[in-house]
Amino acid sequence: MRKIVDLETLVQAAGDAIIAADPNGKIVLWNPAAERIFGFGADEAMGQTLDFIIPERFRERHWQGYRHVMSTGQTKYGADVLRVPAYHKDGRPLSIAFTVALLPSQDGKVGAIAAIVRDETSRWNEERIMRQRLRELEEQSK
Repeated sequence: MRKIVDLETLVQAAGDAIIAADPNGKIVLWNPAAERIFGFGADEAMGQTLDFIIPERFRERHWQGYRHVMSTGQTKYGADVLRVPAYHKDGRPLSIAFTVALLPSQDGKVGAIAAIVRDETSRWNEERIMRQRLRELEEQSK
């Protein structure tokens, strides 16, 4: 079969961030879209854990879930989208949405977890404004 798509080129050209971490949670892949969304270059991200973009109050829950996926090889976020807060390098909050893919190692266990991440901060802010306006209208109609 003829190779139609070069996967490295696809990862580098993708508009969504593609991030992968090894069994210890160390980043092994950080594409240009991840650099654009989070503000950290690949040289800053590679080999680090995701703690630098995860708000501190969510880190324990993140690592519990990460360890569970690594040990069981199962995640519900392969198809279901997870929406969570994150941070940009400059400290501003982000709202991100992502799915994950479990990448097997040669022994058949989970060798890495990859996340396909989209910045939804603008959409989240617009929805927040609409929810506020709706509350105000409901209050006026009482």
